[in-house]
Amino acid sequence: MNGLITCEHVDFGYENHDAVIDVTMEILPGDYLCIVGENGSGKSTLMKGILGLLKPTAGTMTVSEELRRTGIGYLPQQTAAQKDFPATVYEVVQSGCLSRRGLRPFYTKAEKELTLECMEKLGITPLRKHCYRELSGGQQQRVLIARALCATSQLLLLDEPITGLDPSAIQEVYGILRKLNREEGVTILMVSHDISNVVNQVNKILHLQQRVLFYGSAGEYKASDIGKRFLGGEEE
Repeated sequence: MNGLITCEHVDFGYENHDAVIDVTMEILPGDYLCIVGENGSGKSTLMKGILGLLKPTAGTMTVSEELRRTGIGYLPQQTAAQKDFPATVYEVVQSGCLSRRGLRPFYTKAEKELTLECMEKLGITPLRKHCYRELSGGQQQRVLIARALCATSQLLLLDEPITGLDPSAIQEVYGILRKLNREEGVTILMVSHDISNVVNQVNKILHLQQRVLFYGSAGEYKASDIGKRFLGGEEE
């Protein structure tokens, strides 16, 4: 099986300082991979590299032709201003089609149908006319995941998707992501601090501390020394 993204001994950094060093990993179709590590370990830098916002300072990163065509759906951490965005749910979800629309002034029929389809997958069709800023945190995350799916159904990148959510909303988001991965075949790459929950949701873990401390299955991670220490709370 060919990888969507393959990193071979890759470094990423800023102004002569590498924040990520010697990363070798492969994202395969159908993977559900979580990047974990302490604050300042390079997780965000690696995500920016995978998104193509940073060029490798060493090593090689290969992106499949299929992914070059379809692109990546990205769900960044929300700012307070974004949570207060005065648009309807439908408008927010449809904005995920902007890259498809290009310079055209209007959305096509196919893009409008895709918007409705993604809303249906996330169970937010009844909210289509509601104002985004009036939704609960869990509902807003559903909207943003639907928006990311409008960009592509191939690979979703999520940066701390459960930050600020209550416990029931957190489990709801995990349930949605699990369904998208297992039933829709969406490949998911996620950064999260919620390791105790995440390790039971994903199939792969990449533990980063500037360099890769662990890369493998979630089961292997739980049995590893670094996994036991991190899950046991010895590291923050």
